[in-house]
Amino acid sequence: MSFRLVSTPLAPVAELPAPREGEFDASLIDSFVPSAAREPAISRLREAGALVVTSGQQPGLFTGPLYTIYKALSTAALSRILERQWQRPVVPVFWVAGDDHDFAEASHAGWLSADGTVRNVSLPPRAADAPLTPLYRERFGDEIAALLSTLAGDLPASEFRTWTLEWLHRHYYPGATIAGSFSGALAELLAPSGVVCLESTHPTVKRAAARHLIRALGLARELDADLEDRSQELTTLGLDPGVPVGEGATLVMLEGPLGRDRLLLDGAGFITRRGRERFDLEMLQRIAAAEPERLSPNVLLRPVIESALLPTVAYLAGPGELKYLALTPPVYERMRVPRQMPVPRWSGVLVEPKVDRVLQKFGIEFSDLLQPAGALESKLVRSQLPEEVGRTLRSLREDLVSGYDTLAKGAADIDPTLTKSVQGTKNQALAALKDVEKKLVQHLKRRQETEMGQLAKARALVLPEGQPQERVLTIASFLARYGPPLLEEISESIEVWYAAALEGALHPS
Repeated sequence: MSFRLVSTPLAPVAELPAPREGEFDASLIDSFVPSAAREPAISRLREAGALVVTSGQQPGLFTGPLYTIYKALSTAALSRILERQWQRPVVPVFWVAGDDHDFAEASHAGWLSADGTVRNVSLPPRAADAPLTPLYRERFGDEIAALLSTLAGDLPASEFRTWTLEWLHRHYYPGATIAGSFSGALAELLAPSGVVCLESTHPTVKRAAARHLIRALGLARELDADLEDRSQELTTLGLDPGVPVGEGATLVMLEGPLGRDRLLLDGAGFITRRGRERFDLEMLQRIAAAEPERLSPNVLLRPVIESALLPTVAYLAGPGELKYLALTPPVYERMRVPRQMPVPRWSGVLVEPKVDRVLQKFGIEFSDLLQPAGALESKLVRSQLPEEVGRTLRSLREDLVSGYDTLAKGAADIDPTLTKSVQGTKNQALAALKDVEKKLVQHLKRRQETEMGQLAKARALVLPEGQPQERVLTIASFLARYGPPLLEEISESIEVWYAAALEGALHPS
């Protein structure tokens, strides 16, 4: 293909996950989102010794930022490596966290328009007093059609433009839920890579998870103390625990009149943080039996629930997740659930031909584009100063330093108090010379506005709005140009990257 991928590792990957005991619970079959990959994956999960590699994400508009796709394709790549290593089925599963209620995070998207600039769009915000409705209950209004029209207007004529828009229209439409649209679009897109999406809000998952959530509530005081100890341990080691713990906050959320609400310890029972509703454990057990959909895990308990329900050996995590997953070992131990290994997901930048042409033109490396804006431009402009000007500036600087140093030595022999005055004059002279150089560079920049504009556009493509590409842009504008082969190329590149990172750990079984 005409683009290339540059890896930007989040953390080292040197250790291979270990196989584990356990088997797939066939009652969860209905929770897998329909796709071309679903039936083959279920068939493999039914085989003896089948294992799972997972990742997950809250729903996002138009599948969310690129890193969501990278997380999912990382599960596919690592699964293939482990399957060859262990000679047993290893199935990649993407856990759709539809219980999440962060509407602000899920309601916006960004993509590249025809001129290479970033277009940011979002759904109308929730009212300040609106319930924190889980995203699997939050439905689109007519505004979703308008956002798709905006996207269509921004996409240039290209081979896969129509294909991309038809794919999104199949899933994002008025009346559809945010989580349902996300899981359906993602499941279809990822099917050729063998990744299946699991709806964590499906009734079968809710019923299966309920007993583990009640167990976590029964152990709430012990878990609270465990997590405080673990957080302090990490802090002592100079590590960021990622999320606050302690102060009686349980790991379980309950949906009530104000939406999804955190359960807090309250004497011998529990109280919701915002709604101030009180419950005892018996009341919550009745809710778990009759309305399990109202209960859900927080971010620290979710991976434990995953491992309790699926024979998962690894979770592909982003930078924030890697921090807070370091808190979780005591939760697994207390809950008596096998702990899957947190593994950094692949991170990278999709570099298009127009960026490479700019790199070649200026004779710079890709890493130079990641420097703060202005630093590279100044460096390049200085390199284009007339040779005699640059030579004179260097010579003057050397002569000033040498001359004033000689003066300072002589002044010290006459009167040591004169040294400071000479040093101050030296600094003023060097500053004046630097000011002259700065003015020369500024005037040269103005003469080279076109070239500097090319550099700025190249940087904007790899660091849109000064942020990592994978955290700002959706897959849509890239799919419109490159189509499904884009995902194949990314998946293969990720597998090569993991294999290289794990080279020392891989060996014939």
